[in-house]
This record gives sequence, C-alpha cells and structure tokens, in this order.
Amino acid sequence: MKNVADYFGCLVFDDRVMKANLSSEVYQSLRKTIDEGARLDLSVANAVAEAMKDWAVSNGATHYTHWFQPLTGITAEKHDSFITPSPDGRVLMEFSGKELIKGEPDASSFPSGGLRATFEARGYTAWDPTSYAFIKGKTLCIPTAFCSYGGEALDKKTPLLRSMEALNTQALRILHLFGNDDVKCVRTSVGPEQEYFLVTREMYEKRKDLMFTGRTLFGAKPPKGQELDDHYFGVIKPRVAAYMEELNEELWKLGILAKTEHNEVAPAQHELAPIYTTTNIAADHNQLTMEIMQKVALKHGLVCLLHEKPFAGVNGSGKHNNWSMATDKGVNLLSPGETPYENAQFLLFLCAVIKAVDDYQDLIRLSVATAGNDHRLGANEAPPAVVSIFLGDELSAILEAIEKNEPYKGTKTKTMKLGVDVLPKFARDTTDRNRTSPFAFTGNKFEFRMLGSSNSISCANIMLNAAVAESLKIYADRLEGAEDFETALHEMIRKTIKDHRHILFNGNGYDESWIKEATEERGLLNYRTTPDCMPHLLDEKNVKMLTAHKIFSEAELKSRCEIMLENYCKTVTIEANTMVDMARKQTLPAVEEYAFAVAQTAKAKKEVSSEIACAYEKNAVAKLSLLADQIAVKTDELEKAVFTLKDAATVEEESYAIRDTILVKMAELRAVADEAENMTAQKYWPFPTYADLLFGVK
Repeated sequence: MKNVADYFGCLVFDDRVMKANLSSEVYQSLRKTIDEGARLDLSVANAVAEAMKDWAVSNGATHYTHWFQPLTGITAEKHDSFITPSPDGRVLMEFSGKELIKGEPDASSFPSGGLRATFEARGYTAWDPTSYAFIKGKTLCIPTAFCSYGGEALDKKTPLLRSMEALNTQALRILHLFGNDDVKCVRTSVGPEQEYFLVTREMYEKRKDLMFTGRTLFGAKPPKGQELDDHYFGVIKPRVAAYMEELNEELWKLGILAKTEHNEVAPAQHELAPIYTTTNIAADHNQLTMEIMQKVALKHGLVCLLHEKPFAGVNGSGKHNNWSMATDKGVNLLSPGETPYENAQFLLFLCAVIKAVDDYQDLIRLSVATAGNDHRLGANEAPPAVVSIFLGDELSAILEAIEKNEPYKGTKTKTMKLGVDVLPKFARDTTDRNRTSPFAFTGNKFEFRMLGSSNSISCANIMLNAAVAESLKIYADRLEGAEDFETALHEMIRKTIKDHRHILFNGNGYDESWIKEATEERGLLNYRTTPDCMPHLLDEKNVKMLTAHKIFSEAELKSRCEIMLENYCKTVTIEANTMVDMARKQTLPAVEEYAFAVAQTAKAKKEVSSEIACAYEKNAVAKLSLLADQIAVKTDELEKAVFTLKDAATVEEESYAIRDTILVKMAELRAVADEAENMTAQKYWPFPTYADLLFGVK
C-alpha cells in the first residue's frame, strides 16, 4: 500500500520541486511573478525552462506541450519533443525560456466567433506561471493562455485571469479603507464538485446516441429508477470502488486535491469533490479531472458520462461551484466570524456579492447556458433558471435588523439532542442548507449550483468575479470620497439590503409558486433556455461593465455570444440527426420485425385450429403497426425541420427555431419510439435499455 503523502504531486513542477531545482535568486524572482504579478525576466525563464526540462526528462517525459483551453469547452495540446540535433549525429534534450513562455499553435480551426478568418492561422499561447506545469503520460504540460495574432483572447483562461485581477484591484481598495494596508493580494478560490454517470463500455458502444451526443435520445422508463433513494450515499459497488481508487491515485499524482467520493441520487450516478484552491488552478484541475475520469473509466471497461442529462426520468449531473475570496494573509473575506452583526468588513463583502448577483442575474445565468444544461435546470433535481440567493436564517435576520436600524438579538447556539446518551452532543449550525437554491451561502463561501457537469468552471467564475468587482468598485468610489467613513458604510450596507432584498429567498426553489412569485412579484429574470439568455451578453450594461474592467473587449464579447449560440445549434442538430438515423436504421426495423414475428405466431396458431381467436396477436400487430407508422411520420417531420434550419438568416434566428421547433419534434419522436420499446420483446430491441444501462455496472 503506497502512502499518498509520498506520491502526491509527484508529476507536478510545484513549489517543492522549484525550490529544489532552482537557484535561490531565480526561485525568488519566479515567486514574485507568481505572487505579485511582477514581469518575468527572460534569463529567469531560461533557468526555469532548463530545470523544468531536466525534471520532466528524469520522470520519463520526451515531449512538451502548451496546454490550453480554447472555446471548445475542452483542452487542447500540440506536442513537441525536447530533441535537438547534435553535430555528432546524436540528439540533445533542450528546452529554452522562449519555448516555455510562448507557443504558436494554429488558431484558424478553433472557434473564434469571427475574430479570425480561416486563412488567418497565427495564434499564440503564453505561459501562466501561476498554474504549475505537470506531466501527463510522457509529455510535460505547461498551462497557457491562448490568443490571436491581434491579441484577442481565444480561450477561457485569459478572461478568467483578467477577472481575478479586476476583483483583486477593487477588493484591495476596500480592504485599505478598513486599514488592512499589509494585504497585497485578494484571490478567489473555488472547489467544484463533479457529478457523473458510469455505464459499461459494451453497452455504451451499442448506443449511437451516447456515442455521438453523450446522452440517450431514446429510452423507456425502467420499472425502477431513483424512487427509493437507495443509491444515494449507498455502498459503492466493487467495480466502481476500483475505478474510484485508481482515479484518486491518478489525480493525486497531479496534485489535484480529490477529497470526497460517493454515490449520487440516480442509479449509476456518482460524485467527486475536491478541496478548494485558487480559481484559475481549480479550473485547470477540473478540466484535468474530467479528462482523467474518462480515461480511467475505459481501463475498467466503463464509460464516464459527463452530460448534464444523459437519462430522462432520473436526476442529471451538475457541478457545484463553491466560491470564496481570501487575502494573501489567509483571511477569508466571506467568513462571518463569531459576531457577524458587528463585522462590518464581512457585511460589506457579503453585500457586494448580493448586489453583484442581482445586478447581473443575466450574466450569471448565461454563464452556465448550454444545450445540455437546458434539460437539467428547473427539472426538480437542479436549481431553477431563476437566479436567487439563499442566506439562511441568521444572516437574513442580521440583514433585516440592519435595514430596519434595529438591534440584532442574536441566535443562540443549540446543542443537538439525539435522545441516546451514548451518542455525542454537538452544536447545531445556526442555519440549515438549501439544496434547491442556485446561489447559497454555506458558512464562509457561496455555492453556485447551476453549473452543468460538462461545463468549464471558467465561464461562471469570470462573470461572478466581474460582477463582484463592479460592486466593490461602486462601494470604493463612494467610500473613498465620504466625509464620515462609518456613516457612509452603514448607509451603503442598508441601501444594498433594501435595493436587493428581492433576490434573497430561503424557501423551496423547486416549488412552482416560487417561480411565479419570483417573476411576477419580485421581477426576477427567468431565462429558461440558452437562446433566451445568451443574446443578453451583448446588452449595453453588460458590455459596459465587462469592458470597463478589461475582462473582455467588445469584439471578444460578440465572438463569445456567436460561439455559444453556434455550439447550441450544432449540438441539438447533431442530436436530431442522430435520432433520425437511429429511428430509421434501428428502431423501425426492430418494431417491424417483432410485428412480423407476432403475425407469424398468429398464422401458426390458425393453422393448428381456426377456432383460436388470436386476439392478443391481432391487437399487438395493430398497435405495433400504428406505432411504426407514427415513428416514420415523426422521423420525416424532424428531418424536414432540420433541413429548414439552413434558411435561418442568423445564428440567433436558428437557435430560436431549434428551441421552438426542433426540440418539440424530437420530443414527439421520442414519445412514440419509447412507447414502441415497451411493446417490443427485449430480444428484438436493437440497443441496451435504460434498465440495462442504469443497473448494468455490478
């Protein structure tokens, strides 16, 4: 049994390795770049590159790559070997500072939303020294940003780093007003919980829909689903446990703080949760986690499904984004302390988050918008598409007292009495958790629960960081010019509570009455689908805020809106075409074959005796024939609807047609096909059923 502490981070060029392999002068210079954003000298880069190469080669690496996150939602890499020809016909292993800090991949084939033409191929990757390099296989992976020849960001890391810097700048202004002049940096931290499904590889490869789209487009409800809640936190099956064990080991080698694992609510669904870390590193780690989850699964004869809704009728998968802010002195700015009512600094940062989420509900919502997540949000398993904030009883009471200028009487800590002497007594938390809230305060952080399981966490954290930075800027502008700081501070906190109370909700987010109250009485936004929300990225207030903080240029925003809508359209179009293909080549032939077999059975019975009524067979054949006709008609209708998408003048118009027509046609086809599945003998059905998939991993 290997000791985890001995091999944790063994494939990472982390601080321990840098200290051991760099001179003191080079190490201190690099640390200054990492911690304070100081400019990196080329001589330092050369020294780091040489040490990084020696370390990588000693660990079996032969190549290096600039590892980046283009707007595809996954990572990209181009491998170059360390070899350089030697005069004697041999090779040397070399790696320069120039190769470390800059790469030059082809930028023409990645999504750019019009920022680049196909013939304009040059793009650059730039080393992110704040995220440690690591070895994957035999390749040294260097986390990098990715931009075009003109300097436009073509990735998710660049705007994430910009948003972190924007929040840092404004948070420091606030902290200095409170006398915290020794604080040099404020960083946001994230711990993304990752949900996923496991199915057997054998069954996966028999389902075209899973292979092409990541979700099942057909599938009748099995006799048993998640009704008994017996899978949630249940005993982990041996095959899954073996998978989790190897997954943990691979993640730990890469310095990823995988902490918690358990069965989730739906059959075949599981969750992995890490300890939180700095946001850009957490984003890198989560992309790696998803990749390694899928690779390790294949080694165990399994397939890891990361789609938000791989199965209808059971819970889909999300990614809970636990977000907080902390200083370089280790102070969590969202920690209430023992007396939150008297903690003005905490209350101001809390109010900044409340104001940010309310002012930019649209940005928060669209940051998690994908075709897959549209199936999940509001489906009684995930938060609704309406953004609201849960604070819990104590914080809600504190804010109410402040708003009314009344003294806060406090909440007495209660001891849990479980009625059994042998069980330990412990203090109960002052507030409960709310699993239905999109944005819930959970003690010293906010849990943003709307992200889909396949989403990059960068998008959500860019918008969250940006919106909070804007709130803090507004506060700092007012407080820096105030004659009486304490009076101005108190009034500003009161005003925030009053102006933004409508977004605070501690109740059941799944309740339909809440959606009505939220939209009709409170005036909150309810963008149910990606086409509903994505165009609001270009609303004047959003463009103004995001460009003012230099997180995006206006051109970059237009490109991202275009890319996200294009991705939505392409995703659903692939799903529709897959349905047509499966219906024609698999479902219809199966139904027809079974109907013919039943008819042949009736014929054989009649040959034995003309007295036999064959009522069952006649009814079955009639019903199956009717269903086959309906499947054929619905398939034709869907195919024709997809064909008309080419007439859309804009990607926005196409997305509306998909939302209003294509998805409706897909649902109609699925309904008759699933009914036919329930009528067809199992041996005739051409692909694994829901019962096979959800309960197939032993």
